Amino acid sequence: MKSIFQKTYLLSLALLITLSASLSAQNLFFERVYDETLAQASYVIANTQTKEAIVIDAQRDIDIYLDMAKKHDFTITKVTETHIHADFLCGSRELVAATGAALYLSEEGGEDWQYEFPHLPLKDGSQLQLGNIQLDVMHTPGHTPESITFILTDGTSQPAKAITGDFIFVGDLGRPDLLEKAAGHVGSQEVGAKQLYASLMRFVELPDNTEIWPAHGAGSFCGKSLSTVPNSTLKDEKISSKAFSFLNDEEGFVKYILADQPSPPMYFAKMKYLNKVSRPLLVEVPKHSELSKSSADRAIANNLIVIDTRHKSEVAKGHIPGSLHIENGSKFSTYMGSLMDYEQQFILVAEEDAIEDLTRKLMRIGMDNIYGYISSVENQSLALETSAVVDMSTFENYLASDNVQIIDVRTEGEFSDGHIKGVDNIVLASLDRSLDKISKDKPVIVYCKSGARASLAYSYLRQQGFDNIMNYVGGINEWLEHNKELVQSDIQ
Repeated sequence: MKSIFQKTYLLSLALLITLSASLSAQNLFFERVYDETLAQASYVIANTQTKEAIVIDAQRDIDIYLDMAKKHDFTITKVTETHIHADFLCGSRELVAATGAALYLSEEGGEDWQYEFPHLPLKDGSQLQLGNIQLDVMHTPGHTPESITFILTDGTSQPAKAITGDFIFVGDLGRPDLLEKAAGHVGSQEVGAKQLYASLMRFVELPDNTEIWPAHGAGSFCGKSLSTVPNSTLKDEKISSKAFSFLNDEEGFVKYILADQPSPPMYFAKMKYLNKVSRPLLVEVPKHSELSKSSADRAIANNLIVIDTRHKSEVAKGHIPGSLHIENGSKFSTYMGSLMDYEQQFILVAEEDAIEDLTRKLMRIGMDNIYGYISSVENQSLALETSAVVDMSTFENYLASDNVQIIDVRTEGEFSDGHIKGVDNIVLASLDRSLDKISKDKPVIVYCKSGARASLAYSYLRQQGFDNIMNYVGGINEWLEHNKELVQSDIQ
C-alpha cells in the first residue's frame, strides 16, 4: 500500500503535470483572418510566452497582421505559404519587407514549381518552432505539385491543427485541374488528381480529432463544394465530404474530383505567375485622388477604361459611354481580374468613402493601375448613355422568338440547378474567351440571378462592340417570384 506521503506526492505530481499542460496550451495564440471578397483565409499563430508569431498565406494588405502583432505585443518572426496561390496575390513578401521576418517556402514539387526569389526551404518533414509550438511540414501535392500542409502541435494533449491550404477544404478537396485550365499546363489535371488521392490517403492516417483549417471557404473557385463553415475535423470530413467516400478507390476518386469543376477566372494564371517571381511590393495601401473634370476628360480621351462601381440601377439611368460596370460587392475583385487587362490603367467611379475598400480589393489580386477616381458621372463632358433594360413581360415575348439569343451568365453549377428553358449558359468569368459564341446578327439578352452580373456582362459586351444587347435585370429572382418554371440539366 502507498503511504499517505506517496499518495500526496503522486497527486501533487499529477496536478503539476495537468497545470503545466494547461499553461502550455495557454501559450498558443491562433487566429484566422478571413477575406470575404476572395473567400480566402490566412492564419496568425503565436506563442504568448515567447511573443514570436508566424503568418501563413497572408493577404497583400498586411496592416491587419501588423496591427494584430502590435495589439498583442507579438513579433512576427516567420512568414510562410501553403503553396503558390492562383486566386490572390499573397502578401508574404510585403510582410517580410515590413517586419524583417524570415520567409519559409515549399521546395517540393520539382524544378518547375520553385519560388524564384530568396527564401528558406521547406521540405516534407521540416519543422518550424515558436517555443514549444511546433509546425511540422507534410508535402500534400495534388492541387499543385509544391503544396504543403502544416501540422500544428503545442506540446499538450490538445488535437493537432492542420493548416491545409488548398489541399483539404471543409466539405471538399482542392481542385487538381487549375494548372491545366487556368495556367495552360496541358495534361496535368489527371496527374494532379492522382497526386491528390495519394496525399489524401496519407493524411487520413492522422488522428480523427485532427482539426482542419483550410485556405478557402464557400465562394472560392478553388473547389466545387466548399462549405461556409470555417473549420472541421478529419472525423467529420470522413463522414460528410463526398471526396472522402472514394478512399481505396483511386479511379473513382479521379473521376469525381475532375468532374463538374467551375470555370476558373482568367486572372488565375496571372496570380500564379506573380506569386512565383520577383515583383514590386506594396507595404501600404495606396491613396488615390479624385480627378478634376479636365483630368478625367483627358484620361478618357486617352482610352483609359472607366470602371463604374455604382449600383446597377444608378448605372442604367446614366453612365459614361464605353465604361465597364462592375458593382462594388463581394465579387468585385474576381470580376475585375476576369475581364480587365492588367496592363491597362483605369478610372473608378465611386464615392470617396468607398475608394479605400476598392483599392484593398484590387491590390489583393495585384491590380494596381488605378489612375484616380470620379465621384459623379454628371460632371463629365461626354453625353451619358442609358442601359437597354427589359422587364419580365418583354423578356417573355423575346423568349418565345427564335430571332434572339438569351444568355445566362451564372456559373455552371447554378445553371445546372435551374435555368430558364431554351437559353445558353456562358459564364461571366469566361465571357472574354467566349465572344465567338455570341451573336452579332440578332438581339442578345443577358440575365443572372439578381442583375448585378448581367449588368457587368451587358457593359462588357457593349465595350466589345456588341450593339444589340439588352439586360433582363430581374433575373432568376424575379422569375421565381412569379412562380415561373425552371429546368435542370447536367453540367457539360
